[in-house]
Amino acid sequence: MPVTIYDVAREAKVSMATVSRVINGTAVVKDETKKRVQDAIARLGYRPNAVARGLASKRTRTIGVIVPDVSAAFVAEMVRGIEDIATMYDYHIILVNSDAQVDREVSLVGTMWEKQVDGIIYMTNVLSQKEIDAFEEAQIPVVLCATEDPERRIPSVNIDNYRAGRDAVNFLLEKECKEIAFVTTEEGASVVADRRLQGAQSRMRDQELHVIRTGQGRYEVALGIIREYLEKHPLDGVVAASDELGLATIHAVQDIGRHVPRDVKVIAFDNTRLATMIRPEMTVIAQPMYDFGAVSMRLLTKLLQDEPVDNYSVTLLHNILERKST
Repeated sequence: MPVTIYDVAREAKVSMATVSRVINGTAVVKDETKKRVQDAIARLGYRPNAVARGLASKRTRTIGVIVPDVSAAFVAEMVRGIEDIATMYDYHIILVNSDAQVDREVSLVGTMWEKQVDGIIYMTNVLSQKEIDAFEEAQIPVVLCATEDPERRIPSVNIDNYRAGRDAVNFLLEKECKEIAFVTTEEGASVVADRRLQGAQSRMRDQELHVIRTGQGRYEVALGIIREYLEKHPLDGVVAASDELGLATIHAVQDIGRHVPRDVKVIAFDNTRLATMIRPEMTVIAQPMYDFGAVSMRLLTKLLQDEPVDNYSVTLLHNILERKST
């Protein structure tokens, strides 16, 4: 991975702005600090971006978009919303993939700083203090997209994931399901998934909610875990934290010779193409994926243009689309 200005700042224990001042000679820096930065540059083999240096303090009409997985259907629809609004306001986007790795995410913030982007739209599974620190050092406007910040320190666009989890379980209870499971990731792997689980658990007062953990929530791993759980537990309802986990659930039910929805009813989150490509088609808690991107980009333009902002934490509506899996 290329060395970024953030890596130099961390090595020298200074801000990215200080590193920039040393490189560009735009302000007086203490000799001791200057040497520390220069030594860090030498040790890491950092090569400053000449284009970025020439653009210092100028607007580039460019927005950085950092996402965990550019190949995910959820992300593709969201990015389309970002791009449409960006084009409307005469911005270009730089899209990068972080692989949901904190160190890479932090490094990419530094990369965006070097590229002199005007703002960042950021999507991650878990927002860490390292990332918060990188935002503060970069001093670039950031909007979180479909990402939860429990402390609401950063402008964001999301749904009410806690309420959505309650709604999903309530839907299955109204279908007279008695043994309900929530299929999700490992605890802490996704703040959004954890919030949905908390909401689901809050609705189950008189019954136990089974919880099936599937690592990072990938189909290939989840399928075997869910199948094994179903063989040991007579479930009749499942809430899946994503369409991918919903797909794995339906296949696991079918693998053990049971029927969806007659034996097990399944509802999933997201409403990507996967939901309608499987048979039976999945009932979903539908998220406004395009709107996540479009509203995030519009909020960012307001921040960049110093327009009035009524709400820095925007909550979009979700809804239930009933299909054949329930």
